[in-house]
Amino acid sequence: MEGKKVIFVEDSPTMRRIIMNSLNKIGINDVTEAENGLDALDKMGDASWDMVITDWNMPEMNGEELVKELRSKSNFSKTPILMITTRGMQDDVMTAIKMGVNGYIVKPFTPEVLKKKIAEIFSAS
Repeated sequence: MEGKKVIFVEDSPTMRRIIMNSLNKIGINDVTEAENGLDALDKMGDASWDMVITDWNMPEMNGEELVKELRSKSNFSKTPILMITTRGMQDDVMTAIKMGVNGYIVKPFTPEVLKKKIAEIFSAS
């Protein structure tokens, strides 16, 4: 997983630290943090990204709005998106998949779960 360029979007500073540590533990070191969807779009610009990891519930622009925005842009329409959320109901999972996310993790999670899900997404893309 080394050499992968990842941006993750999470409004909680504590969760951002946990996710950053988890990504570093599994060998992903080219990581950009964003606080919400608007911040992510600003930081992503037109650059190429290997994956977007996003929370669902955030102020200003939530994960659902971010996914829809990314999927509407030609340069991000195929970028793998992993959603991390406290929302674990089957309806929420189905909604996320219909939006176009490639994977879904429910908080709390371990670095091993994150690594497995990211590996699945990269091997499928």
